[in-house]
Amino acid sequence: MTKPRIVMTGMLVCLLAGTCLADSLYDEKTFRAYTADNRARLPGDLLTVVVLETSSATTSTDTSADRTNDLGIKLGIDGKASQGGSLQTGNGYDARGRAQRSGRLLAQITVAVTAVRPNGDLQVNGRQVLDINDEKQEIFLTGVVRPADIDDRNVVQSSRLSEASIRYAGEGELANRARPSWWNRLLGLLGW
Repeated sequence: MTKPRIVMTGMLVCLLAGTCLADSLYDEKTFRAYTADNRARLPGDLLTVVVLETSSATTSTDTSADRTNDLGIKLGIDGKASQGGSLQTGNGYDARGRAQRSGRLLAQITVAVTAVRPNGDLQVNGRQVLDINDEKQEIFLTGVVRPADIDDRNVVQSSRLSEASIRYAGEGELANRARPSWWNRLLGLLGW
């Protein structure tokens, strides 16, 4: 091989080496070591929420009012028997009322991290649908979770959610029967 060919081959190899690109299999944003914990921390990660919510409210009222008016006239003339008249009216009102409501929801739902806030808190969103004997029940959950509140099993209690919105809805034959009839609702609107 002549010297010009060696130089030319060397230049060609250098030129081709500059155009070859290699990508690394390591991505700093998504890397998770095998020995690291599996707590949710990135968008798309899953997190289990144990929903244990209990609510109770009681309201009572006592109202009472009473009014009486009397008017009387008595006449007497020179020792004769007296004549008299009387007018009396009365008005009374007494009312008592009590309203009591309580609810309890126990469920477990897996939600997805939808965003990470600048302070590191995780926005989560999830939906679960159960269909048992033609009764459809849905649980919708959204909220914000602090990573410190997530335990080693990647589970968080619903009481640790901020901005929590938990909706439980059902539809089917049992849900329809639990709803008041149209005429009952109409009477309720009329105050009966």
